[in-house]
Amino acid sequence: MSGERSQIIEDEIFILRDSGEIPEIALHATLHYLTEDPDGPGLSLHPEEYHALLDAAAARFRDIVLRDLEPSNRDLSIYRGIARTIINFHRFKSFCQRTGHDWGSFPDLLRDRLVHFLENELEEVGRGERASSVNCTVETLEGFLVELEMDPALLPEGWEQLCLSPEHE
Repeated sequence: MSGERSQIIEDEIFILRDSGEIPEIALHATLHYLTEDPDGPGLSLHPEEYHALLDAAAARFRDIVLRDLEPSNRDLSIYRGIARTIINFHRFKSFCQRTGHDWGSFPDLLRDRLVHFLENELEEVGRGERASSVNCTVETLEGFLVELEMDPALLPEGWEQLCLSPEHE
């Protein structure tokens, strides 16, 4: 059963890693299948197996949060904008708090990606290549910066012009 057990866990990690929009639901479905579902293998998970599944769900959360800060995604149907990044960040933060998962250096990566995204957006909008895809107000983005413990001075000059006016949010 050891090799089979390990394959079952690996399969579930793969499924979690490629899950849809709500990794926490996928994690709970996986845990139910592995441990309680009459059609499942009926495992008692070892701590390292549980943590591997938790890590897979967290990795999926990270991908979802960062997805809307990738300039190449702006024209794809999956793109939801910075407003969605903020929502998904809150979901991931809550997940980490509830599960005790340490997200490590993820906030650093998120800050870097946000700066890169806004720099790219300013360049392309400035050249007239596209309209701004930033779908939140200055106030909303400033609130997010506070949550990220990020100094607004780290953002590129003129980033505010990319944001929605309050009446359009």
